[in-house]
Amino acid sequence: MLHGAAENVPFRRIADGLGLPAVSLPPEEAAGHFASPFTATVHGFDAPVSSVRTRELLGWAPRHPALLDDVAGGDYL
Repeated sequence: MLHGAAENVPFRRIADGLGLPAVSLPPEEAAGHFASPFTATVHGFDAPVSSVRTRELLGWAPRHPALLDDVAGGDYL
């Protein structure tokens, strides 16, 4: 699988960067917190990605700001 992700950033760090509250919930409580059980399940995964294979196979390299730097720049608000 190929990934165009320059880095792995946990949801909590993204939320913190956006000034959004984040809480840790057990799976049985998460379904009631999110709009759907599917959303709760997806947000509960710890699914880090790596772009090493993409970089090696395609010679790709990220050329934009890192996600948290981009968030800090205010473009997402």
